[in-house]
Amino acid sequence: MRIRTEFPYTTFVEDVRIPLPDGTRLYARIWRPYADEPVPALLEYLPYRLYDWTAPRDSQRHPWYAGHGYASVRVDVRGHGNSEGLPGDEYDAAELADGVAVVEWLAAQSWCTGRVGMFGISWGGFNSLQIAALAPPALQAVVTVCSTDDRYDNDVHYMGGSVLAVDMHAWAATMLAFVCRPPDPTAVGDSWRQMWLERLEVVDPFIHTWLGHQSRDAYWQHGSVCEDYSAVKAAVLAVGGWHDPYRDTVLRLVEQLDAPVRGLIGPWSHQYPDRGLPPGPAIGFLQETLRWWDHWLKDKPTGVMDDPLLRAWISESHPPATVYEELPGRWVGEDSWPSPAVTYTPYALPGGPVRVDSPQHTGVDAGRFFPFGNDADLPPEQREEDGRSVCFDSAPLTDRVEVLGRPRVRLRLRCDAPRGQVIARVCDVAPDGSSTLVTRGVLNLLARHGRDRAVEWTPGETEDITFELNGIGHAFPHGHRIRLALSSAYWPWIWPHAQPENASGFTIEAADSALDLPVRAPSPSAIPLHFEEPEQAPPLPVVFPGAPEPRPERVVTRDVATGAWQLDVDPRYGGTRIYPDGLEFTEDALETYRIESGDPLSAATRSLWHVRLRRPDLGWDVSIDTRSEIQADATHFVTFNEVTCHSGDETVFHRTWNRRIPRTAG
Repeated sequence: MRIRTEFPYTTFVEDVRIPLPDGTRLYARIWRPYADEPVPALLEYLPYRLYDWTAPRDSQRHPWYAGHGYASVRVDVRGHGNSEGLPGDEYDAAELADGVAVVEWLAAQSWCTGRVGMFGISWGGFNSLQIAALAPPALQAVVTVCSTDDRYDNDVHYMGGSVLAVDMHAWAATMLAFVCRPPDPTAVGDSWRQMWLERLEVVDPFIHTWLGHQSRDAYWQHGSVCEDYSAVKAAVLAVGGWHDPYRDTVLRLVEQLDAPVRGLIGPWSHQYPDRGLPPGPAIGFLQETLRWWDHWLKDKPTGVMDDPLLRAWISESHPPATVYEELPGRWVGEDSWPSPAVTYTPYALPGGPVRVDSPQHTGVDAGRFFPFGNDADLPPEQREEDGRSVCFDSAPLTDRVEVLGRPRVRLRLRCDAPRGQVIARVCDVAPDGSSTLVTRGVLNLLARHGRDRAVEWTPGETEDITFELNGIGHAFPHGHRIRLALSSAYWPWIWPHAQPENASGFTIEAADSALDLPVRAPSPSAIPLHFEEPEQAPPLPVVFPGAPEPRPERVVTRDVATGAWQLDVDPRYGGTRIYPDGLEFTEDALETYRIESGDPLSAATRSLWHVRLRRPDLGWDVSIDTRSEIQADATHFVTFNEVTCHSGDETVFHRTWNRRIPRTAG
């Protein structure tokens, strides 16, 4: 990592309040260059609190953009951080309308040329695309990182039509803790307490809404750019990582967008590609985005549109591990997508009918749904998971097989229950027997005729089903085997259906089934792709005081007598840190997932959060504690949520929510 301290422009920073049409003011921080002429504006728009939570990350990139001649703007969403108003649902109509108003306000400032770009990762990447689909004229370019065009089938809620237990639960619990944080008195003055109490009165756990829409209905269509790709007029640079759950969006955007588009997929986790967090290699991402901004917002000839439509990393085979500092591999470029260099090659499944009836704890070695670069994020050795699945192996490969894109499975399947789930994993099996997860996919059998409906299976009937797995770039070497592992359970990623006794699982007619791999033909004459060294502005001098008692990131516990399995997860959100202005910020979380190997109705999740914000010089000391739980019986999800907020020793807010939500498609 190169820390840059000298830039073409000297800069300054100011905090402002951006007025919205209804009179609400959003809190914003603007890094601007000292310039004799107006400059374009770049907007990052999030609920994640610029005053504390994203401040270290913001300092890496916003000053860097300002130093290159842009007004770089970070805005807190309504009802979050120091912005006025009340919080709403994620990506709701108010958030997007406010975002359009912010774009228009920026374009109208005397220091702005009237040309605006938006960028962001995850939430900020989502709403960048969604606001681009509303097409405010001033918004001319977007850089969207680790985001989605499909809120139902490529977000933290559902996967293949199945309830995504691991992050439906964890992210709802996280947002409950996030939304309950107060504004900062150094920014809003004595009104902080009244603003906080008004926010708390309208809090409702997101899980109620998310579980209330178990099929792809109008709720999920809102904000899903895939509903109308033609609505996006701004130029889009779509960026993802093969270890991020949203990477398929990049493949869809480069195929479907009518607007100018380029795609970039590296080996990364859910992080900006310049941060140097595992797995690498990192790239000079800020420099790449500057080429994009300069082309679309300053009309400079940077050559970005001469780049291949899709630049993708293809990993070489590697032993299984939960973290890799850097993966071996290389960059390839495709000038169109789908690429003529990629051909779907079928791998037939040998044998006759095979019964798949997995124990309910299959999936405990799935790894983290959102890898962030931590030591225990990625899936470990898969042999134990393979042993809980039915596996079909190729013969040892006589030639290298390089895949790029989304594999798919075609299965002739018989199910003896009205509901079921199929989980497919593709693994790279080395000659020593070690099994490395390459990619995976899920299909809720209720959603086999479309994610917008729930169609029960006629017990005992046989049907042909097809579904895609997550995209990947991977090379299987000579002598290795390609393994397709099929299971009927994948906890805690996928919430299990209730099953009639003696009717769990399904039967595969192997002779009429296949794995289709997107095999890429070698292109040795291609021009090598090159990226600059990662570069950032100087980091924010945050101090991390004495570390707490170390706690493992992921621990799997098995009760041999009862068949109960428990996964405890420390998501490692940051512990305690002290900011340069004296703010002390502490957060701690623990997630627990429990199931009995023979009982799908034993599935249970729990998330505990503690947050504390303290300014010793002001005597300001507030804390938030939350508890979130989900269980299910045969007909309903049962949720419990609790929030307790303190100001010093005073309890200023306490509320519990209990809900029974019908199981429709979930």
